Amino acid sequence: MTGLVLKLAPNERVLINGVVIENGPRRTRITIKTPNANVLRLRDAIHPEEANTPVRRACYEAQLVLSGDRDPEAARAGMLLAIEQLTQVFDDRDSRNLLAEATSGVLDANYYRTMRALRDLLPREARLMGRAP
Repeated sequence: MTGLVLKLAPNERVLINGVVIENGPRRTRITIKTPNANVLRLRDAIHPEEANTPVRRACYEAQLVLSGDRDPEAARAGMLLAIEQLTQVFDDRDSRNLLAEATSGVLDANYYRTMRALRDLLPREARLMGRAP
């Protein structure tokens, strides 16, 4: 079993299954062996006031599931609806692939994969909205 490999910078924080872990003064590599562990790098976290666009709101929902602040079953339908609405705007092949990956993540209850796929849409959304990424 390989697991998820995290490479942490000095003093970087990560949330694993609801527990905040802070790295020491050196770079570290950690392998998460437990399947379906909820992992969130805190440097990648979206703050509630930053969830102000459709893609950011969908990312934030996945993040809430990962942090244990939202029940996965309760979030599932809303996330699938949000992703479906995003398919109305993002019609290029690369974006569609990312949205398909995000949908698969929701259906497989792999919210880290969902969040990662949606985060890749953020620069595209920023361009569409005329903002800097």
